[in-house]
Amino acid sequence: MSEGEKRKPKKSRKPNLSAPVDLSVLEKAPPHDLDAERAVLGALLRQPELCDDVVMVLRDADDFYHDAHQRIFSHMMKMRSDNSKIDILLLVNNLKTTDELDLIGGHAYLGDLMDSVPVSVHAVHYAKIVKEKATLRKLIHTGSEIVRDAYAPETQTKELLNKAASEMNLLCEVQTTNQVTDMETLMADVATHMDRKLQGLVDGVKTGFVDLDNLIGGLHPNELIILAARPSMGKTALALNIAENIALEKKTVLFVSLEMAKLELAMRLICSRTKLSSHKIRRNLLSKEEIGYFLDAANELGNVPMYIDDTPSRSIAEIAAVARRLKRQQDLQLLIIDYIGLIRPENSDEPRQEQVAKIARQLKLLARELHLPVLCLSQLNRQADTRGKDERPRLSQLRESGAIEQDADVVMFVHREEMYMSHEQAAENDLVNKAELIVAKQRNGATDDVDLIFRKEWTRFYSTSEHTEQEYVETFGGNAEKTQF
Repeated sequence: MSEGEKRKPKKSRKPNLSAPVDLSVLEKAPPHDLDAERAVLGALLRQPELCDDVVMVLRDADDFYHDAHQRIFSHMMKMRSDNSKIDILLLVNNLKTTDELDLIGGHAYLGDLMDSVPVSVHAVHYAKIVKEKATLRKLIHTGSEIVRDAYAPETQTKELLNKAASEMNLLCEVQTTNQVTDMETLMADVATHMDRKLQGLVDGVKTGFVDLDNLIGGLHPNELIILAARPSMGKTALALNIAENIALEKKTVLFVSLEMAKLELAMRLICSRTKLSSHKIRRNLLSKEEIGYFLDAANELGNVPMYIDDTPSRSIAEIAAVARRLKRQQDLQLLIIDYIGLIRPENSDEPRQEQVAKIARQLKLLARELHLPVLCLSQLNRQADTRGKDERPRLSQLRESGAIEQDADVVMFVHREEMYMSHEQAAENDLVNKAELIVAKQRNGATDDVDLIFRKEWTRFYSTSEHTEQEYVETFGGNAEKTQF
């Protein structure tokens, strides 16, 4: 290679955004395969029992490009839904009744369809070809609408991005076909799963709270976990503690904060790690030794695989995009969202309960798609503050929608009884710094209460079973006064 060739600059791979958009490709005929469409319909006419296999792939007459094929398939699906056998004579009668027989080419065309498929065993293969072409047409249609909206002067960029992400996600969901597994394969998977458990290779991630992990077995992939409480109970602190514990085990965590800024969260993490009072840090009252603790903790936390997104008013589509990228690049193990009531709905005109129901369902689907646990925080309604002596939270108090309880695999409540009494009353009843984590729902296990210790000045929870009082003071009391609990 010559010296001149060595110095030749590489061409930039970045698109030239100033160049005019070439839309001539949209003038071409949309993707389609008429031979495959004819093969599917001909196979169904020859062997109607294949219909149940074909509809697992083609669920809509619009998947066919040719108008006649759409009409024929639509009548076939109606016959199937009416529990009638797909029969060519019955099909002809139905087409005559709706004056569509001539539109599809008459008796002759139906005969041609049957003759076009000497062997009907490959009907599902042809159906997949038809589906692929239909998906390409839908992509072109969606892309064309996005291009059109992008040229409109009144278009809001963020709204268009959300719409584009939502439409693409919908196409991905439609592409997913139902998978039926036979029991032999399923039992083999169960055996493999149990073998992994016996070897200690569990799929879930441990929260770092021994009593909680013993009760729920950690946070499991595919599950939606709801952590709810009234304001100031410490649910964000507990979620941060869990995130910290898991990240320190070198497992990637994404913390999406829709309420607090990332700097504030970072300060909380350092307080929790160093047992330094957040009040002293805020007022700049740290000693030289304490500043050393602070910097050491900051350096330690700087090396853990934890990511914080504090962009306000995120939609599910935006959260999913970030999570997918981290799953692909960093093997994301846990997604935490603070909190569900601040997630921006796709349609702001819908009733609030419907908005929250859709968001809860989308979070559950995201957990299954990425094969990881999603821990989402939630508020409780004010009913929890107006029930007199019985202040313990209940599932019925989940704010804005019962669908949260329905879609969640685990629902937990943070409860601190001292919040409902004076400090003197709390001390008299031995409730100072006492907290409960109430596991009110567990789809695959028992429910129970977990006793915790909460130090508000450190924004830190601890399991009571891990330490005696003296061990607690010796281990955690270096930067704070001894507290009775």
